[in-house]
Amino acid sequence: MPAEAPAEPKPLLLLGAKVLDPAGRRLLDDRAVLIEHGRITTVAPASSIRLDDNRDVLDLSGLVLIPGLIDLHTHLLLHPYDEASWNDQVLKEPLGLRTARAVAAAEATLHAGFTTIRDLGTEGAGYADVGIREAIRLGVVPGPRVYAVTRAIVATGCYGPSGFDPRWSMPKGAQVADGVDGVRRAVREQIAAGADWIKVYADYRRRPGERPTPTFSLEELRAIVAEANS
Repeated sequence: MPAEAPAEPKPLLLLGAKVLDPAGRRLLDDRAVLIEHGRITTVAPASSIRLDDNRDVLDLSGLVLIPGLIDLHTHLLLHPYDEASWNDQVLKEPLGLRTARAVAAAEATLHAGFTTIRDLGTEGAGYADVGIREAIRLGVVPGPRVYAVTRAIVATGCYGPSGFDPRWSMPKGAQVADGVDGVRRAVREQIAAGADWIKVYADYRRRPGERPTPTFSLEELRAIVAEANS
């Protein structure tokens, strides 16, 4: 026999909370918020809402409801540098460990009130952010909506890890690309792998301690933008 479709959840009625008005200028007292089919359908004074058995009710008296927050610059695949340096995270930590940390960070981010994030680069973890995004979307793990930037694009000699003997070729925290054809190829690869945004370091320091200078030519930058928008 075919599996039965999951039952539609009841509408959820949130009562008693203060609600931030759409303009973000004041708090509205004693509001009712009705959620149906996963979307807010009504925000009104609590006294105007009829109670019935077809709705689940949650009393939020004394609390404040605000819209879901959006963080446009996060790095789920990194953790505080007082725990491990950036170099050590990129070069020494296994991808599985970094991904597990990122899953925990995504859940903590959601619990902190952020419902959407833009993750601005995996810093050497490849396309792990795409996998995390999809796991959240499919309901495998909890987390906010993720816009993945994946690897970022840098010019040769313009990103870390750095400071090593030049005889050794070290893995980088971003994708290295040069020339118009090279940067177009990098954009295409990242989009094909699932990138929602393309990040490019238009300037960076050439050696440790130096000030940033432009790294890509105008022609290269135009090619990146054109390919990302194509």
